[in-house]
Amino acid sequence: MYVSLRDRPTSETGPRTGRVATTVVLLGVVSLLTDVSSEMVASVLPLYLTAQLGLGYLAYGFIDGLYQGVSALVRIGGGYAGDRGGRPKWVAAIGYAVSALSRLALLPAHGIAAITAVITADRLGKGLRTAPRDALIADSSEPATLGRSFGVHRALDTLGAAIGPLVAFGLLAAVPGGYDSVFVVSSAFAICGVALLVLFVPDLRRATGAARIGLRRAIGQLTGPRLRRPLVAAALLGVLTVGDGFLYLSLQRRDNLAAEMFPLLYVGTNLAYLCLAVPLGRLADRIGRAPVLLGGHVVLAAAYLMAAGPVTGTLATLVVLALLGAFYAATDGVLPALISVLIASETRGTGIAAAQTVVALARFVSSLAFGSLWIVVGRGQALLVVAGLLTAAVPVAAWLLRTREMVEVSG
Repeated sequence: MYVSLRDRPTSETGPRTGRVATTVVLLGVVSLLTDVSSEMVASVLPLYLTAQLGLGYLAYGFIDGLYQGVSALVRIGGGYAGDRGGRPKWVAAIGYAVSALSRLALLPAHGIAAITAVITADRLGKGLRTAPRDALIADSSEPATLGRSFGVHRALDTLGAAIGPLVAFGLLAAVPGGYDSVFVVSSAFAICGVALLVLFVPDLRRATGAARIGLRRAIGQLTGPRLRRPLVAAALLGVLTVGDGFLYLSLQRRDNLAAEMFPLLYVGTNLAYLCLAVPLGRLADRIGRAPVLLGGHVVLAAAYLMAAGPVTGTLATLVVLALLGAFYAATDGVLPALISVLIASETRGTGIAAAQTVVALARFVSSLAFGSLWIVVGRGQALLVVAGLLTAAVPVAAWLLRTREMVEVSG
């Protein structure tokens, strides 16, 4: 990987230099620090809620649904605010700051209402920041290497996501049941991420046409034929994506893992993601983003089948974690790269936000549905049902993305 000192591509059709702009790397480090913070909390939250606070699976499904989907409430607003003002950095900074403050608010929160409020604030911050940040990445990158740029960012992001559970594991090993220490250290990492963004990431101002159009018209552009089919495909696949917490709880129940070992499940997934994010981003640039995105969901279905199957033990668990990490490497950065080539630069943040909103809402529905399905048919059967439905949905999504892929190749 090479890092360039320029912050913008020199032309819309410049050659493939293989370089990644400094802004992309700086944003990646911001995400690294933020993900150390967020994954410290996320890696202990399922057990904290179900074992420490005694919530049932349906209640956990509701909170996990909030964790997955509440950010949808502000994603389009955040993307549009960054587009309209031409200052996406500062919209992203507000989102990062809100999430950082929510970590401290977990300390006094013990009832379901208080925890729900804190998680809602954290996810609203994530929703506000994600699209403006991804728009900055797209604006700083050459169109031919968007997949690589998003892959580099996601690799740094995922390095933080791998470190976070390790820090949580170390804290819980030193202080069994010391969830408060996890929340305090988590907030410190988040504050460092906000400081880096504010002080060092360039404020790339855009001469944007979004300021001359209203929100209704901007959203109207998102429902046009160029984006309609990809958004429907994203919704279809998203509603069949089970929240990570449920999958990890399934593995923990199946193999009777000790509570202190639970954060390490997140580490395994994130290490696989870290190793594959850049290679799969480059593959998406070379063969097209839609095939890589669809392939990631095929891998996800395999992970569900493996987690539900009769094979147990450490090796089987590691295979599930590797498959889940491969899924994220093939989808998390590839989807915004796919959307970026379909929409004008002045509304790019809004377009990315629309796709992320669809996915977030779909996963909110998925968490509620899977929590109910677990209660009705049990852990293994619930995973088998979702794996079967996801396998059937992939060809439908491929058909929906077919015309989008033709546009991408020709562009």
